[in-house]
Amino acid sequence: MAKEKKATSQVVKYNKWGYIFLIPFVVVYSIFQLIPLFTTIYNSFFENYRSGLKQVGPNFVGFENFITIFSNGDIPKYFSNTMVMWIAGFIPQIVISLILAAWFADTRLRIKASGFFKTVIYMPNLIMASAFAMLFFTLFSDIGPINSMLQQMGIISEPYKFLGHTISARTLVAFMNCLMWFGNTTILLMAGMLGIDGALFEAAQVDGATSTQVFFKITLPLLRPILVYVMITSLIGGLQMFDVPQILTNGEGNPMRSTMTMIMYLNKHLYSKNYGLGGAMSVFLFIITGILSIFVFKFSTQKEN
Repeated sequence: MAKEKKATSQVVKYNKWGYIFLIPFVVVYSIFQLIPLFTTIYNSFFENYRSGLKQVGPNFVGFENFITIFSNGDIPKYFSNTMVMWIAGFIPQIVISLILAAWFADTRLRIKASGFFKTVIYMPNLIMASAFAMLFFTLFSDIGPINSMLQQMGIISEPYKFLGHTISARTLVAFMNCLMWFGNTTILLMAGMLGIDGALFEAAQVDGATSTQVFFKITLPLLRPILVYVMITSLIGGLQMFDVPQILTNGEGNPMRSTMTMIMYLNKHLYSKNYGLGGAMSVFLFIITGILSIFVFKFSTQKEN
């Protein structure tokens, strides 16, 4: 009995240090996450903005801010813009990442200088999105090198306005997001593939399974937790899409606001110091992000079962 009490006291003593080490995280998380979250929810129920030099509010208005952001009809349009550009960038991103991850994770290929190629693939993720957007803005401008090259090749007779057409503007935004994040996704998927027991692949080879069968019957099912994580984090990042379309279109979301995202719309309210509508928009984004993330998680879990 005495030994059991001593062992229990030792466990409690070690657990105490775990809680102590958690204190810095809890403090930082509370200051920079929880407090701003509750403050934003609180502000969403108030009328609080500047009209010229005059400050209006804060006046409690209940759900009037939420009614306002839905009544003007902009939310569905900007939400569809955001989702279209995210899907257009995520599908090629996940396909390319799966191919590259399977290629690098296959030890039988014995790829030379694989470390160099992995570094090159990951490098776009290290470049600031603003610098990336400025680079593409210069490349695809009316007098940029892409238009000049196409004219010299005789493909077009006059400069093509890449940012003046809905399809090309959305494609540019999606392509840039894909280019910036496929390296990070490749590393995550490759780590998941390297964690799979190699005996499974050897048994499949002995049974005469092809590489395609091994990939779809063994690799993908065992990789599902990582795929769910990648999809949810990518979805959250897609809903927060801001810097690339903001810089490419100078914050206007042209043409015809077809590249205006929800965060760009939120930024306009915050720039005009309309904190009530900005808070309501933030709360709506928070709820939508949570619902979509739960849906993706539940759908993947049901499919696995």
